[in-house]
Amino acid sequence: MLVLLPPSETKRDGGDDRALDLSRLSYQGLTGSRVAALAATSALALDPDAMAAALRLGPTQRGELERNRCIAQSPVMAAMDRYTGVLYDALDAATLSPGARSLAKSSVVIHSALFGLLGAGDSIPAYRLSHDSRLPGLKLRSLWSASIGAELERHDGLILDLRSEAYVALGPVPDRAESYFLRVVAAGVDGQKRALNHFNKKGKGEFLRALLEAGQDHADSASLIEWAQSCGIRLALGAPGELELEVEQVVAAKR
Repeated sequence: MLVLLPPSETKRDGGDDRALDLSRLSYQGLTGSRVAALAATSALALDPDAMAAALRLGPTQRGELERNRCIAQSPVMAAMDRYTGVLYDALDAATLSPGARSLAKSSVVIHSALFGLLGAGDSIPAYRLSHDSRLPGLKLRSLWSASIGAELERHDGLILDLRSEAYVALGPVPDRAESYFLRVVAAGVDGQKRALNHFNKKGKGEFLRALLEAGQDHADSASLIEWAQSCGIRLALGAPGELELEVEQVVAAKR
């Protein structure tokens, strides 16, 4: 089982005293692309105004520029702990049981615009780069799409894609059986199910937390759906290539 997560714009500060070591990251086949992305980001950070424009940062967000300027020397922490925001707050990786964290390290992958695919336990610094950031001389889609797609092709078994569609474009999952995009929906007062936008992140985070705490590495969608239904989680096959997670409308409206 492989679960793909999007990154988050917001990240936790701090970490241990070690600096970034590319040789310790998962998916070593992406090292060349990581070096290129880091070099372009570091070069852009030398011009704060240009970087603010490239990252679409306002005056109150200038602290994000310092993160990029110091990437190579900054302290690191596990990727699943570094990212914050709605999905990661709902996952609350720091409070997972030891068994759940171990399963996360072996089965959860985070798709970063800067580093490509990251294992949940990979140690990374705080940074700021988005799927649509404009780096000088470097298009992120061209940099990542083919190489990430190739890495994902090597995975056998179930792939569950929880990324946003913008990140899917930076590295599509293989078009084959047992490869699914997770769509979060809620039923309206008219009974019709509608896909959620911002609020889908909380549902994904809570679903992943429950999945990890259950401690089962599912080989296929049938096993995953059977487990979900046994827990009262409404998960079912949706459109071709999709699994549909239904959440309560009242839950969706909390944030």
